[in-house]
Amino acid sequence: MMQRKWAFTALMATMGSLYLAAMVNAGPYELSKDDLTDPKGIASQDVSLFGIKLGDDEGKALDGLVNEKIPGIKAEQEATFIFLLDQRKPTGPMAGVRVQDGKVDLIFINNRFAYKTRGIFRNVLNSESPDDVRKLLGKEDYGDENVMGAILAYDKQGFQVNYLGKDVNVEFSLPH
Repeated sequence: MMQRKWAFTALMATMGSLYLAAMVNAGPYELSKDDLTDPKGIASQDVSLFGIKLGDDEGKALDGLVNEKIPGIKAEQEATFIFLLDQRKPTGPMAGVRVQDGKVDLIFINNRFAYKTRGIFRNVLNSESPDDVRKLLGKEDYGDENVMGAILAYDKQGFQVNYLGKDVNVEFSLPH
């Protein structure tokens, strides 16, 4: 009887560990909620901005970002973009999406969004140099660095970091 209890406990512990591992490695990464810390676990198709993911239709993006009131954020639609502005300092968009052919094909965040984001991208948006970004995310697939700044492309994972001094932008699109 004792052996059966031990076997059941061991089985449940193993199943629980596997379930937890699956949850950590799978599923969407919400930029404003989840603490993603492993740069290898980043895939643009798993990233969402207030519930909006790449490939979502325009109606869902409008409902989720414009019609749904997000505390502290003002949403504006301009042409193919839905911009999210910080109501405290609405100097420019801090995040947003682009809609092409009725689908979300780009999600972007910048350093004005750093206070809202979690995980590794908070540190990326607050980086002091392109080398700081590389320390966090690893070596880029390709890039361009000059006196004005740097573009660090992580195409296999579907995102790009644009480092322009104090302005840091991250753009998520479907992997190439």
